[in-house]
Amino acid sequence: MLRLNTAISTIIIGLAGPAFAQDYPVTFEHKFGTTVIEEAPERVASLDYAGADDLLALGVQPVTIRHWYGDYPRSVWPWAEPLLEGTPTILRGQIDFEAVAAAEPEVIVALWSGITAEEYERLSLIAPVVAVPEGVGDYALPWDKRARLTGQAVGREAKAEARIEAVEAELEAAAEAHPDWAGKTAAVAYMWNGDLGAYTSNDVRPQLLAELGFETPQAIDDLIVGNEFAVNFSPEDLSPIDTDLLVWLPEEENRQPILDLPARKFLDVAQEGGEIFLDEELVGAFSHASLLSIPYAVERLVPLIEAALGGDPATTADAN
Repeated sequence: MLRLNTAISTIIIGLAGPAFAQDYPVTFEHKFGTTVIEEAPERVASLDYAGADDLLALGVQPVTIRHWYGDYPRSVWPWAEPLLEGTPTILRGQIDFEAVAAAEPEVIVALWSGITAEEYERLSLIAPVVAVPEGVGDYALPWDKRARLTGQAVGREAKAEARIEAVEAELEAAAEAHPDWAGKTAAVAYMWNGDLGAYTSNDVRPQLLAELGFETPQAIDDLIVGNEFAVNFSPEDLSPIDTDLLVWLPEEENRQPILDLPARKFLDVAQEGGEIFLDEELVGAFSHASLLSIPYAVERLVPLIEAALGGDPATTADAN
């Protein structure tokens, strides 16, 4: 098992990552302090929600997978399932430290995990833990930086950069093919368990739309009081999401509660046909925002956006 130490002579990796080749030892500075990885690991535990995606994209078989949601036996979605070999330990609910230890990881990746300082300390007794950089929200690390840090942690930095560039090229191609999207406003909204809300510019979903040219309205970000990735608001006032494009994430594909919102019919975006309703699989791909899920999401999402902004209020851009 790799040991955690504080050697000063290692490469310091911040949010942007090192400019050097992949050498070891490697040091990560993060919100809980400093982690040193002494050598390239062979056994990697993922505590990130959706973290298995990036590891599999880099050719790494995780020894643990953190279950997020979805009815998939091995807790990976269709875009990742073909790459997963065997059945790693599936972690559900609160972190099972004994199960993590039993998997004998040499590195624990926890960049999108929401772990606390106490949990970090306990996990560090098992293996070096790569946590979110200082000043970044628990789930606010952009997809490319998350993938890059994962690649650096597992000795696959060059492969991570290549995969990131490929995804960026796909996003850029979609944006260039739709110059009219640049500067338009877009909101990603949800209604789950009766709570109505939208994702802020701190979240990966609006960040992906931003790479297609869209902007998160200031009215949504004005509701942030800390570094929230999502904010709730009253169903009686939907003005924060009255945008050029409104992407709805229905709960279990049930959009009826959204359609029944009395204030919705007064939204310009609803009257103009600028709404999109995503199915569960597309919600998952959009939300995972990984090296594997983004290409899937872009392929399906772009035609829906084209339909929603096509100028025909009678059309409904529905993923089903």
